[in-house]
Amino acid sequence: GKTTVLRMLMTLETINGGVIYVDGKPLTHMPKNGALVPADAKYLRKARSSIGMCFQHFNLFPHMTAVENCMEGPVQVLGLSRREAKERAEELLSMVGMIDKKDQHPARLSGGQQQRVAIARALAMRPKVMLFDEVTSALDPEVIGEVTNVIRDLVTKHNLTMLMVTHQMGFARDISDRICFFYGGKIEEQDTPEELFTNPKSKRTQQFLSAVKAAD
Repeated sequence: GKTTVLRMLMTLETINGGVIYVDGKPLTHMPKNGALVPADAKYLRKARSSIGMCFQHFNLFPHMTAVENCMEGPVQVLGLSRREAKERAEELLSMVGMIDKKDQHPARLSGGQQQRVAIARALAMRPKVMLFDEVTSALDPEVIGEVTNVIRDLVTKHNLTMLMVTHQMGFARDISDRICFFYGGKIEEQDTPEELFTNPKSKRTQQFLSAVKAAD
């Protein structure tokens, strides 16, 4: 259910009930004749432009260098000139510590490096909302810190709303304003990190956190 929520927010999945709002505006529906109707492709393209997503397996374009990966969206979707897009891409690659690898293709980058490029590519579209789908789960343990440090910087330095699917409880507790625990495709419990981790109300949440502590 967790990844499905992100895919719905990215309009990669169609919902069959209700309406999703982002920043007070309907995402999945559009106004028509005084009512909300399912959004058409043009509306969805525009709505999606304010949302960025980083996937579990990077999904970089293999035939493009790191900087070209970050330029493609701004040029093709936002209409930036190649010069403007390159300046933006290099600024973001510098921010995620990848400027020295800007001319490398994904095959020549480690998993942690590819994921940092993927974050820069998503940020190049200037999203208001960033979605992270288990961005560290495909990485070797020694490079997870590379990516989590970048996300920590985003939290502290940029005015972004971020939704993150993760099983890293310590990381989630450290950076989150609110945590939702999913079970059976639904939100079983949601609260502040401090309250959810120290005083969980749901038995299922209690069981999960006890299992995590035992594993640690």
